[in-house]
Amino acid sequence: METIFTEEQLRTFTRQTFLSMGCTEKDARLATDVLVSSDLRGIDSHGVARLTGYVRLWEAGRINTTPNIKIIHETPSTAVVDGDKGLGLVVAPKAMEIAMEKASQVGTGWVSVKNSNHFGIAGYHTLKAVEQDMIGIAMTNASPLVAPTFAMEKMLGTNPIAVAIPAGSQPPFVADMATTTAANGKLEILQRTGKEAPLGWIQDPDGFATKDAHALKKGGALLPLGGDREHGSHKGYALGAIVDIFSAVFSGANYGPWAPPFVSFLPLPDNPVGEGLGHFLGAMRIDAFRPAEEFKAHMDQWITRFRETQPVAGKKVLIPGDPEREIEAIRAKEGIPLNENVVSDLREVGEKFDIVLS
Repeated sequence: METIFTEEQLRTFTRQTFLSMGCTEKDARLATDVLVSSDLRGIDSHGVARLTGYVRLWEAGRINTTPNIKIIHETPSTAVVDGDKGLGLVVAPKAMEIAMEKASQVGTGWVSVKNSNHFGIAGYHTLKAVEQDMIGIAMTNASPLVAPTFAMEKMLGTNPIAVAIPAGSQPPFVADMATTTAANGKLEILQRTGKEAPLGWIQDPDGFATKDAHALKKGGALLPLGGDREHGSHKGYALGAIVDIFSAVFSGANYGPWAPPFVSFLPLPDNPVGEGLGHFLGAMRIDAFRPAEEFKAHMDQWITRFRETQPVAGKKVLIPGDPEREIEAIRAKEGIPLNENVVSDLREVGEKFDIVLS
């Protein structure tokens, strides 16, 4: 079963929750915008369904809701930011602002972040750069749930990569993807709905492919993009490793198996190699390469031509970002559906802080 909520209902409840955790009004609104934007775009795994996880991390003392986010090293085009254990939903947008400011000055800006937490959907952060005629790039490492090709041990997170590119009359190109066959959030949705996982998403404790959506809890692991070696999982493994290195080895965050878990009930890894989770954000000013209007006109042509690609029977050729835009248009009018288990979790949060979800 699902319950439909308006965007405003979810924004109000989520903002009040972050305020109850001690966030400033500005940070509460920002964190809320990241989560609800995810639900609007149809990425239910990273929307308000994650709110209870942030509350539990805060209760466990792993999230600082009044962080002193600061640059600890920089050059004209780069910076390393210490997130001071803040919500990644707040730290990452502020890091992107730094990247955009540097890009405005010298053409490109690159910021690596340490001592942060889960930052929501990567695409949210990249779209901020698009608003300023810049190309946005965002990636983050995450808790280790993924076994490298031929491995049985979980070493990497789902480690997403997002790139947003502005166009003219056409909507922006937005690629936002995990480096696994499926994000862990999608597995959580299957668990809540009692469905099996497709083959290629997950392996059991012995390293064999399984459809058991609960296999992670039984010692299994998510699989890199591709699923197995014959279908290119070594490429997904390499992409996830690049994200880990850029996000954490650059910044001084924890990497590989030392990345802290999102769930609060799991212990932090022994002998950490860094501080918190890491992100990597970039902004490239279009006119650092060619005139912005000229570039956007060619992006319009690129998008239009790809839309005109002859499809296979019964299918439609899409541009990255199309599915999310289509869902957003529908949900902005008709509301956002939430699974009954998510609603139950949110109501528990509401009882904790004396907030009504209505």
